[in-house]
Amino acid sequence: MSKNKKALITGITGQDGSYLAEFLLDKGYEVSGIVRKTSHEDYANIGHIQDDLKLFQGDLLDPISLREIIQKVNPGEVYNLAAQSHPSESFKQPIHTAEITGLGAHRVLDAILDVNPKAKFYQASSSEMFGWVREIPQNEETPFNPANPYAAAKLYAYAMVRIYRKSYDMFACNGVLFNHESPRRHLGFVTQKVAYAAACAKLGIKNSDHLNEEGELVVKNGKVALGNLEAKRDWGFAGDYVEGMWMMMQADKPDDFVLATGETHSIEELCKESFDYVGLDWKDYVEVDKRFIRPTETGPLVGDAKKAKKILNWEPKTTFKELVKIMVDAHVAKLK
Repeated sequence: MSKNKKALITGITGQDGSYLAEFLLDKGYEVSGIVRKTSHEDYANIGHIQDDLKLFQGDLLDPISLREIIQKVNPGEVYNLAAQSHPSESFKQPIHTAEITGLGAHRVLDAILDVNPKAKFYQASSSEMFGWVREIPQNEETPFNPANPYAAAKLYAYAMVRIYRKSYDMFACNGVLFNHESPRRHLGFVTQKVAYAAACAKLGIKNSDHLNEEGELVVKNGKVALGNLEAKRDWGFAGDYVEGMWMMMQADKPDDFVLATGETHSIEELCKESFDYVGLDWKDYVEVDKRFIRPTETGPLVGDAKKAKKILNWEPKTTFKELVKIMVDAHVAKLK
């Protein structure tokens, strides 16, 4: 375990950042986070622990702010979870995605090397890097083949972590995480849309208050619009995955690990499971909208996490059924 129990998290207000912050607080860490200086910063995910955190205004586009924060905090562990994290959005904003998701991670690495080279660094890599997959399932030896600008930016960051680890003897590791969800995910993600639509259907809500990424109601006239229902993903629970991140940072030596459940489910199965849970037929509530079909579909993405089990003793605790239940229940509670 790290002697310096101070952790700095970029992207602390996001799904993973908030679960990780909770986890580290429980382990007795002093937890700091970087938040962007925007007038509408959403702290909903960390509201319940905000008094226990130290928050600093900074930006992955601004290397000076990163250096100053690392100097002030003097962390033993830095977790870089901030990113433009929507693959579909990355086609609309490829340069912006490269700046934040790719170069942003590089700026954090560089700031650590300059200011505090003994700090351990965790980079949130992504299964999206496997893209048009070359083998099934995917593990740490599978060749990467990115199929969208987000995945390409993540791959750049992944490569820089390995280069800095070898060149400067830094404790820097990549967690190649497959899809992990929770009630704290943004409504732009398909699992959230489906769970939310199931909750609306259960409560008889025909038109929701929430808007999708196209600026339209997520649930309109009792229906939710989705893209490719055949797309398959390996979905786990975010709370399980942040423990894996921490375990990587406690390992004897820095390395890269795949975290995954090893199971795939299609979006159609996700719909069926979510609406079955509320006692309804998903076909009455779901419609396919071509606008939500990505220009290039990846997959099937399914991870092999044997290495993480063997070396870190990590494995997911939450089943797909339990995950769906957690998300639908959370939306029902919020909507009520």
